[in-house]
This record gives sequence, structure tokens and C-alpha cells, in this order.
Amino acid sequence: MVDLSDLLTDLADESADLDALVTPLSVADWARPTPAAGWTVAHQIAHLAWTDHMALLAATDAEAFYATVIAAPDVTRLVDAGVDEFLAPPVDLLARWRAGRAALADALAAVPAGEKVPWYGTRMSATSMATARMMETWAHGEDVADALGVVRPATGRLRHVAHLGVRTLGHGFTAHGRPAPASPVRVELAAPDGDTWAWGPADAADRLSGPARDFCLLVTQRRHRADLALRPTGPVADEWLDVAQAFAGPPGDGRTPAGGNGVRP
Repeated sequence: MVDLSDLLTDLADESADLDALVTPLSVADWARPTPAAGWTVAHQIAHLAWTDHMALLAATDAEAFYATVIAAPDVTRLVDAGVDEFLAPPVDLLARWRAGRAALADALAAVPAGEKVPWYGTRMSATSMATARMMETWAHGEDVADALGVVRPATGRLRHVAHLGVRTLGHGFTAHGRPAPASPVRVELAAPDGDTWAWGPADAADRLSGPARDFCLLVTQRRHRADLALRPTGPVADEWLDVAQAFAGPPGDGRTPAGGNGVRP
């Protein structure tokens, strides 16, 4: 089981890498469109800042968190409304994001062992919340990198994203209106350091293998399966590539195929 303090360190490092990518940007670069329709680089960082803020509220004042959900005029626009609220000039936005993520880390570290904090439609342990923040920070960082035309190196921190991707196998199916599979899937991923990360029974009939980064791009819906070097064996593994979704909520729109050759566009 992952240690919460180690996970928070990885989350801080992931955030710092994205911070270093956006800090030197010009005002024009902050306004660049990202693959998320209608969202610029600034929208991506505002989303992370808002979500960190809501996670902090959930970890420190559950009643206040629930009150914000109840008071929302349109729950289907919670995310967009949060982004609109947190959008600001780059200097102010960066300061707010930095302060918020630091406060959230302190709050999650203080959550008593075994206690769960509220979230949208569920409750999460501090470790699960930190893992979700890691996934979001990396995924939205990919959107920013795409907007800037840069390729970020894969790191061992992707293991957290991959783990969440495996854990949410059933959710991906149900979110798309399909029954969760009863049979397990063996997942074997080539890690950035050359190691192999594995989940599931070694003798499972359904199997999925490929680069860890590609798997993370799939489960965060940052790439279409046709553009990734993932190899499914068995019907469950193959269907999973169509519905994989590591994030909560309704099914995302996903991405359209770019090249179909397993090469990052």
C-alpha cells in the first residue's frame, strides 16, 4: 500500500513540474487553446486551483463542502462555474494555485487514518483523494503540454495514475451504461525506468500490456486507443479500451484518432 506522505511528495513534484512549465509563459501563451473545447492554458490551471480548493474544503469542513453543492444553481455546470470563478491574471492565478495545493497537502496529511472525506457522489480516504489529485494534475498538465507543443518526459509518478486506472475498470463500463465485467484483467505495463508494473491475476484470460504512459493517456481520455501502443487480449480487455475512465462522473467525450500508429501526436 502506498504511503500517504510519499504520495503527497509525488503530487507536489508533479505540480511543481507543471508550475515550471507555465510560469515563464507570456500572456499570449496563457491564452492558447488546449484540447479541451473552450479551455485555454489559463482555464486548465484555474480548474486545478478550483478542484484543489474544493478538496481542501472537503477535508477540513464537510458541512461547508456539502453546502456549496446544495447551493449550486446548476450542478451540471459546477466544473465550468468553478473555472470561471478562479480565472485571473497569470500572476494571481499562479499564486492562488500554489497556496491552495500546499494547503490541501497539509490538510490531507492531517486526516485521521481510516477517516473518509466527502466528494461528489462518494467519500474518499486521504490517500484516494491525493491519488485523484495526482491523476488530474498529470492529465491537465498533458492538455497544457499539448497546447504548447511540448512532450513531457514520463516519470515513476505515473504509477499512481496507472493504479487508479486499473482500480476504475468497472467504473468505466458502468459510466458508459455497460455492466461491469465479472472476469479480471491482467495488466502489465512497461514503466519509464524499464521495470514492469503489474496488476491482476497472472493467469487471467483477459490481458492488457503496453507502455505505462500510453495506459495513463487512455484512462484519462487524453488519447484515442488507436493512437496508443496498448495490446489487449480477450473481449473484456478489448472493450475496456473503449470505455476506460479514471475520473468520476459521466462518460467523457474522449478524443478522436489522430494517427493510429501508437505515436503521440
